[in-house]
Amino acid sequence: MLRRAYPLTFLTAFWLFFAACAPFLPKHESPPLKPVTAEELTELLRQRDAAIYSLKGLFSAKVRGGFIPIASRVEGAVYYRRPNALRLRGFTPLGNELLDFVQVDDLYKLRLPLEGKTYAGHRSDMKDAGKLARFSQLSVWAVRGVLGTNSIARDEMVKVVEENGRYRLDVYASATGGTSPSRPPIRRLWFDRRLLVVQEEWFGSSGEVEATIQYDDFRPLEEAGSVPTEAMGEQNVRLFRPFKISLEDGRGQGSVQVTFHEMHHNQAIRAEDLGQIS
Repeated sequence: MLRRAYPLTFLTAFWLFFAACAPFLPKHESPPLKPVTAEELTELLRQRDAAIYSLKGLFSAKVRGGFIPIASRVEGAVYYRRPNALRLRGFTPLGNELLDFVQVDDLYKLRLPLEGKTYAGHRSDMKDAGKLARFSQLSVWAVRGVLGTNSIARDEMVKVVEENGRYRLDVYASATGGTSPSRPPIRRLWFDRRLLVVQEEWFGSSGEVEATIQYDDFRPLEEAGSVPTEAMGEQNVRLFRPFKISLEDGRGQGSVQVTFHEMHHNQAIRAEDLGQIS
């Protein structure tokens, strides 16, 4: 019995010694970020935008904060066709149509079947349509991240900095004064080491945060349709997109978590699927 105890005693002493020395072992540190310019990130966003000319998919949304009075969960469908047609349809878990939102350029139409109301006009007028309009706007921002249509406009100014192991791209509206610190950005995007957009913030006209968006669960879209190689870039042959998106309303009205179940890109979309503004 005593002979059998020696190996156990030796191993115990060894592991105690190792555990005591562990805090003094050098910690693994992530390698520094590779240098990336604002122009390179801007071009990458444009390539991802150009890679999708249509998309349709199914999603579910968990809603908090009273955006939707009669439901905390929404099942929905999204339709998009370049350059500017987007439609969101939402249903309650029981299958009742909750909302039908259509947007083309700066115009929108929001139909609320359960309330028997319809709102239409310019996006700047959506605040008059209540909380469901706010839910629709947050959902549009979520879909933009999936589509890759969060690219930078030609007349917008950008600046890139490194922040906590990620790249942060500040976007400024076109105006005299460039990217002065006294001038608030209109958007911020955070890229991880894979150069995927993992976080985004939208700002109001006074610099207040309108929404904070987190992008997770990146997967390649199915290889449907055909996209010119020159439009995609060599690093974007597999179109990785986030299938889970979490949004926090900057006005403190609530939050929305969107999970996509399936997405089909670059396929034909019927005109009736996109709805009508008028």
